[in-house]
Amino acid sequence: MTTYKPIAPAGAFAQWPAGLEADMKANAFSGIVGSTLVSETDKVRVWHLMIPAGKRCSFHRHVLDYFWTCHTHGTARGYYEDGSITESVHFPGDTRHLTYGKGEHLLHCVENIGKTDLLFTTVEYKQSANAPLSVPDAVRLTLPAAA
Repeated sequence: MTTYKPIAPAGAFAQWPAGLEADMKANAFSGIVGSTLVSETDKVRVWHLMIPAGKRCSFHRHVLDYFWTCHTHGTARGYYEDGSITESVHFPGDTRHLTYGKGEHLLHCVENIGKTDLLFTTVEYKQSANAPLSVPDAVRLTLPAAA
């Protein structure tokens, strides 16, 4: 399982890249926890998250119990709501399960600081202590037109 190496403590906003705090404020209640929502039922949401080398995903809020699994090797930097920063090394099959009680959440973004693209699958359990956040149609998988 991935370990998260602390790089900066809570309150280290001065060490964040320019514009990152604004992204956090703009997306403080974003339920877009991946690049594409590939499947949704009354019980789960299944996401793909692709973070190209040198790029990052936008801040997003986790409120549902979920797990993620990584499909690639790579190195990531995490930025968190309290200003802290971590770094982690991922590998294929690397998986983490997280749960949140009523009113709890995680607000963060992930930057790919490695040389290879990072690909994750995230599965959110909609029957959690908190209600699911809304997700715009623009992030839902678009099926190809029939040939």
